[in-house]
Amino acid sequence: MDSRVSELFGGCCRPGGGPAMGGNLKARGAGGSSSCGGPKGKKKNGRNRGGKANNPPYLPPEAEDGNIEYKLKLVNPSQYRFEHLVTQMKWRLQEGRGRTHHIQPARSRGTGVRVGADITVLREREVDYDSDVPRKITEVLVRKVPDNQQFLDLRVAVLGNVDSGKSTLLGVLTQGELDNGRGRARLNLFRHLHEIQSGRTSSISFEILGFNSKGEVVNYSDSRTAEEICESSSKMITFIDLAGHHKYLHTTIFGLTSYCPDCALLLVSANTGIAGTTREHLGLALALKVPFFIVVSKVDLCAKTTVERTVRQLERVLKQPGCHKVPMLVTSEDDAVTAAQQFAQSPNVTPIFTLSSVSGESLDLLKVFLNILPPLTNSKEQEELMQQLTEFQVDEIYTVPEVGTVVGGTLSSGICREGDQLVVGPTDDGCFLELRVCSIQRNRSACRVLRAGQAATLALGDFDRALLRKGMVMVSPEMNPTICSVFEAEIVLLFHATTFRRGFQVTVHVGNVRQTAVVEKIHAKDKLRTGEKAVVRFRFLKHPEYLKVGAKLLFREGVTKGIGHVTDVQAITAGEAQASMGF
Repeated sequence: MDSRVSELFGGCCRPGGGPAMGGNLKARGAGGSSSCGGPKGKKKNGRNRGGKANNPPYLPPEAEDGNIEYKLKLVNPSQYRFEHLVTQMKWRLQEGRGRTHHIQPARSRGTGVRVGADITVLREREVDYDSDVPRKITEVLVRKVPDNQQFLDLRVAVLGNVDSGKSTLLGVLTQGELDNGRGRARLNLFRHLHEIQSGRTSSISFEILGFNSKGEVVNYSDSRTAEEICESSSKMITFIDLAGHHKYLHTTIFGLTSYCPDCALLLVSANTGIAGTTREHLGLALALKVPFFIVVSKVDLCAKTTVERTVRQLERVLKQPGCHKVPMLVTSEDDAVTAAQQFAQSPNVTPIFTLSSVSGESLDLLKVFLNILPPLTNSKEQEELMQQLTEFQVDEIYTVPEVGTVVGGTLSSGICREGDQLVVGPTDDGCFLELRVCSIQRNRSACRVLRAGQAATLALGDFDRALLRKGMVMVSPEMNPTICSVFEAEIVLLFHATTFRRGFQVTVHVGNVRQTAVVEKIHAKDKLRTGEKAVVRFRFLKHPEYLKVGAKLLFREGVTKGIGHVTDVQAITAGEAQASMGF
């Protein structure tokens, strides 16, 4: 197992070993402090069964917040203690948004807790600690049974060079059938005829992978409709399949900025290594601060030495000053559990999987990782977002027979319910229009309440589709949303062939906003070269947009690329917008 083991479990996993990360911390149980090595008592001459000096293992301190709980023993609790444990587990489940980790000695006879959850043993280890009787420690996952669509939902953007096997991997994961080596598994994911003919993704598509409360994949049952998957799932992984070809880079950037993925999966072909747009996609994830893990595919086509060479190449890139990542190669189920925990705790840890979509080699390790991977945002942040006014980003627009106009996107803040009255805009002339939310669907299943951070489609009835466009927002009327044509941003010019000057036109990506803007002014400088920083004033060329200070910004034009964040927004009224745009 890799040396960077979990602080929560690894310290108790090594026979006679000390703390996993070199610390000397004691674990606190619910009723006081305790270590995982057994009850306190007199040591036997300071030595363990192996005759070596005793170095008792410890877990790090148990945190009051979060979804991790330590228990020394759970044997025949009193009624009062039982009710206390029920309340305590409900709190931990709430903190983990439906899932919690309990770490306890394996000899404990855990009593059933009335919280509507299932328990799955993740791993079990023998602890060699000052005793002639073997003792074990067990880590279990407690996950709520699905109730009213309140499943845990994680969005994973899939990046990688063209022909690296992104769509094929997603087809194998979600359909449960291995590929035939000629791309059969990816056919169900394509949205256009030319994608089927060329085998290359040019648009953004979505696939779902559901896990039930016991950690089993529900996609592989007899019925695979999205509605049935949602009804049976306690955890849902939504994969955002992005384009790998360089000419569709604008689509990939839009998917990363607009759909707000929790993390990204970077796919690298074992036989080609870091090639094509792989390095560019890696740079996009770093620039937008999207946590990512790496999957090395097509290992069935290569010799073991070739796969090892590709992994070493990835490790060198990840350790470079621009990345500052800690690569972690996953080779066992225990590694997969540790990787999921470390990935959620530290943005610097980057798990690396090596697998094949044809032979199925190590495919189960990736499923274990996805099943264990906890939410990357805590419950307090979620509550704060839900208490704000409603703001929904419009990313897709459809017309559905007998339903009317439908918009797809992500709820950035607040809560949205059926029947809510919202305003949408800005239109080309800077106005916001009133509308009503007729119905809501998440993952193609009806939903009555949408919460901050969740993606969904909203039916708007007979609202005129021609008045809508991608990049708009639907907000509460009480928000009094502001719009702008001119804004300033602090940027870093990542690359430009010559010099970046006033009058240069670029395509700006801010959230779901994508529009051409012209550089009006570079503060304190006349020009910029690659690697330089400055505050720049931009002006949108087509129509005003809804922007917020602090939003991440990415701009591009040909080989020119830069990143930054919005520092100032020059708000204008609808009348001023009409005048500035020539209406």
